[in-house]
Amino acid sequence: MDKAEFDAVVVGSGFGGSVMTYRLAEAGLRVCLLERGQRYPPGSFPRSPYKMKRNFWDPSEGLYGIFNIWSFDNMGAVVSSGLGGGSLIYANVLIRKPKEWFVEEDPTSGERRPWPVQSDELEGHYDRVEHMLGVQQYPFTRKPYSDTPKTKEFIAAAKKLGLKWNLPNLAVTFANEGEEPGEPIQDAQNIHGIPRYTCRLVGECNIGCNYGSKNTLDLTYLSEAAKRPNVDIRSLCEVRSFEPRNGGASDSEGYTVHYVKHDLRHEGKRIDTDDPNILPPQTVTTKRLILSAGTLGSTFLLLKMRKKNPRAFAKISTQLGKRFGGNGDILMLASKAKDSTRSRKKPRIIDPSYGPVITSSVRISASEDGGKGRGHYVQDGGYPEFVNWNLRTINTPLKAVRFLLFLRKWLNRDPETDMGAEAARLFGNAELSASKLPLLGMGRDVPDGSMELRDGKLNIDWHSRASYPYFRGVRDTMRSLAEKLEARLWDTPLWWLSRFITVHPLGGCPMGRDETEGVVDSYGKVFKFDRLYVADGSVMPGPVGPNPSLTIAALADRFA
Repeated sequence: MDKAEFDAVVVGSGFGGSVMTYRLAEAGLRVCLLERGQRYPPGSFPRSPYKMKRNFWDPSEGLYGIFNIWSFDNMGAVVSSGLGGGSLIYANVLIRKPKEWFVEEDPTSGERRPWPVQSDELEGHYDRVEHMLGVQQYPFTRKPYSDTPKTKEFIAAAKKLGLKWNLPNLAVTFANEGEEPGEPIQDAQNIHGIPRYTCRLVGECNIGCNYGSKNTLDLTYLSEAAKRPNVDIRSLCEVRSFEPRNGGASDSEGYTVHYVKHDLRHEGKRIDTDDPNILPPQTVTTKRLILSAGTLGSTFLLLKMRKKNPRAFAKISTQLGKRFGGNGDILMLASKAKDSTRSRKKPRIIDPSYGPVITSSVRISASEDGGKGRGHYVQDGGYPEFVNWNLRTINTPLKAVRFLLFLRKWLNRDPETDMGAEAARLFGNAELSASKLPLLGMGRDVPDGSMELRDGKLNIDWHSRASYPYFRGVRDTMRSLAEKLEARLWDTPLWWLSRFITVHPLGGCPMGRDETEGVVDSYGKVFKFDRLYVADGSVMPGPVGPNPSLTIAALADRFA
């Protein structure tokens, strides 16, 4: 295969790019996938502090890790850099957008209008994605999964409130009936050639699964695509620019794409990533170009190209950069939960590090489906076990006293054959780590943010004012759940600073019925361009509501 000439070049390997790559390759097209991040086979995700400090993305500072952190005036965003995109660090949840929620209120005019794509048009695409990603519900009805404290407590609290709860589909492989967690997964050869194992319930989903239990995009879509001779998957390749091949305003002959190949030998060193002597420019040409670099990446590229090459890209819709939102993301913590049903009120054991990060979910209806307001979801959260050990250091002074008493008795000359009880007392009641539950909220915030270039960098103008009633509703639901857990509800300090962190940025290249409403049509094609497409979260004309990964992938399946 010609290494520089393709039928399609896909930029980015997240839920849009991986699906596009596989589906186009399946149709026989010669496809090149360009992913800026590196490959992460099972077993390669950092765990030690020494390695974790290098696990961020900033090549100019010698960092080629998985976490890419963006900071804007009133919002921050955390996205992924690596082969497989956000699937490497998401919480595996695949929920279909509710049928009634395929409608959005224009944040400027207040006009309510349906999405350019409706639920029934995505049903078959949802089915196909769920099949490819091997979805399973958390097997909560059988051992050892039925002993997951956070799932039991979250569901019990939801039932007491009369909330609609469910076990959402997860892209995780759990052990079969009669098997223990950690059994080998009998799958076809994956792209890394590394063995995989069923979920070991260690809560490490959001920092990368070292056991290969997550059915991430590199282990599913890209592993299947890589088996085909008409696919070229290139990692550490960051696209910088592109233009029509004929050099004019028309893209009838396709595109020339310019990128740089990052070199891990520069890891830990500051370099000028714009110096062609350090990172020599690379070029490929393509009949069709698909931008799937994520909401921030794709919008930034198009804004950059419109400014750099107005002759070719001035006709992009004025809606470019509009309708940005964070899918209503909010994180709170139910802490120091108690159990008053016991004779003496004792800590309620929740143990959020046991199990996958998310196992259960509640949905609060919107005005469109019998509720009030814009609707939202709240889900149980989790984190790796090492977080619990770090939390123990908060009680360091008390633990130091206990340790000295233990050490004094241990060194006593009097014989003592069993010091187990004294050692156990060093841990106290472990209340701080065992009796809390992160609560993850998301839903339909108001997509009134705008994205633009400021001094050549991406900037987002977004404020929480219009979305405040929505966020208040989410916090009310979380407060009610915390009350049923007999816990205190803690805000993150950022809430009081009116600053939000989103892991689900959406919008910027929204779908519309024409160029006055959006940047792309209902098939992802950029208006007034014949061979330019966008397939990622940036095409959403508003929030998805639930975790958006499945809807992004289903739309990409439709676009392909």
